[in-house]
Amino acid sequence: MQKTRQLVLAIGLGIAFVWSAAFAPNAANAFSPQVIQKGATGDDVVELQARLQYIGFYRGKIDGVFGWQTYWALRNFQQRYGLKVDGLAGADTKKKLVSVTRYDKKFVMDNIRKGNRFTYYGGVPLQRQTSESYRGQPSKAGAPGGKGGQPAANTAKKTNYNHLPAGFSQSDINLMANAVYGEARGEPYIGQVAVAAVILNRIQSPLFPDTVAGVIFQPGAFTAVQDGQIWLTPNQQAKQAVLDALNGWDPTNGALYYFNPDKATSAWIWSRPQVGKIGKHIFTK
Repeated sequence: MQKTRQLVLAIGLGIAFVWSAAFAPNAANAFSPQVIQKGATGDDVVELQARLQYIGFYRGKIDGVFGWQTYWALRNFQQRYGLKVDGLAGADTKKKLVSVTRYDKKFVMDNIRKGNRFTYYGGVPLQRQTSESYRGQPSKAGAPGGKGGQPAANTAKKTNYNHLPAGFSQSDINLMANAVYGEARGEPYIGQVAVAAVILNRIQSPLFPDTVAGVIFQPGAFTAVQDGQIWLTPNQQAKQAVLDALNGWDPTNGALYYFNPDKATSAWIWSRPQVGKIGKHIFTK
């Protein structure tokens, strides 16, 4: 009789364990035990990126590669939730991520296997990036927490970035905001981020100066400098666009130039390889 009771108890515990694993997607056993850090790759990084994107901290591709975009997104998450800000996803950081996000592994992994370079997951509608164009529209396919690409009711709060990459001063940020406002204040928000991203891409390119001021004031580089609109007072949206670009959001996929096809007369700019159109601007390599 006692053996029968023990057997029933063991079966009951097994059923409870299976049930909890199946119906508790946010359980504390998410991730593997490793500390996830810059340079890491694999499923843990995919989950990290997806959870950070779910609440609006990560705006890059979910690709399982822990690069600078993931690093700064993680630091901003840690700062927001009062964790140690070190860019390492250790036990405390992973536990907090699990408690404030959801992760649909099948949805994410299926998209990655299909080669879908999506940047829309969970509560924050971000643009689906394709090789054809960049329209700033959420995915029509939908995602966990929403229907038809629309955010769930518990949309994440607006992210304020307090930790910025080294090498950029407040003056750099202010000057970039001036440039974004002068060049693209009539563009959709993603188009303003794109202009800021082009400035950053030029800083990283050996073809251009390696400072914010050097890139912006390079002769003939920006119309806003030539016509004086660089000195207009930027609004908060332009400043936020700069912060998003600094934290890794590049809707242009590395573009170095852009132009308005309705106004551009230069044969040279038309000859550049085009990577997409955002708002009224075509972005090129």
